[in-house]
Amino acid sequence: MRRGFAVTADCIHNRARLYHVQHRPLYHAIGDADSRCRRAVPARSAAERLMRLDAALTSPNLDWLTTRSEKVGYLQTMTAWPSSEHPETAPAHDVADLTNQFPGTFPIGIATTGHVLVLYLATVPWTDDFRTFLVGHTALLRMASSWTLRIVFPQPLRRAMEAYRAVVHEELESPLQADAIYDLKRYFFHRRRGTDLSTIPEALRAFLKRCADVFGGPRFTHLYRRWLTEDEAALKPIAPVIPETLASGRATIESVVLPHTYEHLSPLVSRRRTRRRGLRTGEQRGDAAPHSINPLLNPAP
Repeated sequence: MRRGFAVTADCIHNRARLYHVQHRPLYHAIGDADSRCRRAVPARSAAERLMRLDAALTSPNLDWLTTRSEKVGYLQTMTAWPSSEHPETAPAHDVADLTNQFPGTFPIGIATTGHVLVLYLATVPWTDDFRTFLVGHTALLRMASSWTLRIVFPQPLRRAMEAYRAVVHEELESPLQADAIYDLKRYFFHRRRGTDLSTIPEALRAFLKRCADVFGGPRFTHLYRRWLTEDEAALKPIAPVIPETLASGRATIESVVLPHTYEHLSPLVSRRRTRRRGLRTGEQRGDAAPHSINPLLNPAP
């Protein structure tokens, strides 16, 4: 501390003290001179990092991949050496585009047997980020012959376990069928276009109303947002090997509640510094107005 290698942050009621090591030579000594852990982070993120560490320590014998480059390199190795049990996963062109793979900073554990442990720490009760996380790890789950998805919850979020488990069922165990994908393409097209229901034929109007009911849940709201940026790639169904691996028992889903509490690690942060400033004249609040104002085809998120 005297040499400036680390900084401290006091916690509520002085029950703990947080240290942030930022000295570059120390990270260079462990072979990670460009580690993102050197960067200054909001003081409130310290508890989340400790929760992530505690989650990883539940399986101390694994080889943990912590950086995106390590994860991509491991996936490329798996692509070059396909599973003997699933030779159909071998074509490299299906996993060549790694742009959207491995979102987030959660580590991946690899056992000596090749078993893969995908770790996710739930920090909020809503599941949008978790859906993005699952989609961004499907290439890895497809290539692994056996794997575990471990969802870790702090104690205040234990009631959200069922919501997260429902997302796993939708994204990994219930792939979209061809007829549903065809309907989604038509529905998403008219939703983005802002089709006026009063000016279209009755058959098309009935189709769009039915789609608004069927595709109105969180799964398809998230999928629509992906489709706006990824187009056809967002509607590509997951590989059948993923639900098959789950059904066979070679893949498992674990929900773990951390045994510790972390509220006492909340740093002392000045309320004055975190207060938002008012909008300046001419600034707009929130996102830009959507192209369409049709409430049926554009339900509130």
